[in-house]
Amino acid sequence: MPSFDVVSEIKKDELTNAVDTANRELSTRYDFRNVEASFSLNKIDSSVKLEADEEFQIQQMGDILRSKLVKRGIEITAAEFKDITRSGKKSLQQVVFKQGIDRELAKKIIKLVKDAKLKVDVKQNDDTLRVTGKKKDDLQAAIALMRGAKIEQPLQFTNFKD
Repeated sequence: MPSFDVVSEIKKDELTNAVDTANRELSTRYDFRNVEASFSLNKIDSSVKLEADEEFQIQQMGDILRSKLVKRGIEITAAEFKDITRSGKKSLQQVVFKQGIDRELAKKIIKLVKDAKLKVDVKQNDDTLRVTGKKKDDLQAAIALMRGAKIEQPLQFTNFKD
């Protein structure tokens, strides 16, 4: 029986490359001369910390990071920019990347597929969804439906078995 998995993942190596190139751009930009500003990646939970002297510099750094993420093929909808906080003389901002499909999003996707009355079955396994159907065309219709829906998190379709 044909099936595929729906996942929401970020390529960690591409995220590392995006942060590295953003740091390199900071070192060459004229408006960041003599300013202690940096991007730091937490490899454990795949979050990025932006640190600078002023709040407007953090906003500029956010734009730099967004452009580097897009160039590396990471969707911006996966990034959640938290509020800018002040810690002593520094301004800080945390950027958290959404990964995995939680229960609420899984329910939304399952309801979307059931409302479309496609002849497929969707089951949740931890942070992935398994979609099975009798025909390959039904699975492709389910993929097209999910791509067309407004889902707040990027989805990837993997492990397609015929």
